[in-house]
Amino acid sequence: MAFILFRGLSLLVVGLLFWILGFIVYNGIQVISWEFLTAAPTDGMTSGGIFPAIVGTLCLIAGSIVFAFPVGLMSGIYISEYAGNGRIVEFIRIMTNNLGGIPSIVFGLFGMTLFVNTFGFGDSIIAGSLTLGLLILPLIIRTAEEALKAVPSSYRTGSLALGASKLQTVARVVLPVAFPNIVTGLILAIGRVSGETAPVLFTVAAYFLPKLPTGIFDQVMVLPYHLYVIATSGTDLEASRPIAYGTALTLVVMVFFINLLAAALRRYFDKKMNAGN
Repeated sequence: MAFILFRGLSLLVVGLLFWILGFIVYNGIQVISWEFLTAAPTDGMTSGGIFPAIVGTLCLIAGSIVFAFPVGLMSGIYISEYAGNGRIVEFIRIMTNNLGGIPSIVFGLFGMTLFVNTFGFGDSIIAGSLTLGLLILPLIIRTAEEALKAVPSSYRTGSLALGASKLQTVARVVLPVAFPNIVTGLILAIGRVSGETAPVLFTVAAYFLPKLPTGIFDQVMVLPYHLYVIATSGTDLEASRPIAYGTALTLVVMVFFINLLAAALRRYFDKKMNAGN
């Protein structure tokens, strides 16, 4: 009975996923075209394409990962390999978990206060990227820590016994073994960044900006905010609703392909590790 229950719940989850995806594909596929993906919006976003929003979303994903991944990885290495099991480490873990539970709109308000106003970045790619980087930092730290802990201690002992230093052991033995699992956290972080609306609303998103950014201090359109605006604002919501579905489908497909790329990267490191063994 337990297996039947678990199987039924699993099928329910998968069914809901395909229902949502099917709904988005059914309503959005009629709008998707080459012009829709490569043109700029016109007429107050009621016509034209979404290319500036696609570029802006990719810029924010890249910027947030460039900031959060090295910081989160180094933090995870410190907690797992160097800090031990004292009260300070426990305090860091508690604070990291609390940081991960803060609503995204609070991060947006914090990013606006610190990066936009205090640092003087204004509504810009760098302000939005740093805010989103802070948002996903706890996820990357916890994933990196758990991935490093999953590496057998015999690997560390053997490396140290052969004369390697602590740093060499971490860099050349522990980290390569744990890296495929660390990439899993990276995939989750990318998925969260790509769909966030509240943080970019405060720090970077433009309502209507039919041009591409030229630097990190430029304001940009992003797909989640673009979707929110055309679905809830304007004088003719019925006319803009197909564009909203097309935007949603584009966002889902873009995240899907980014995840495929990350999964391919994980398989590459898995094969490399297995070949080395």
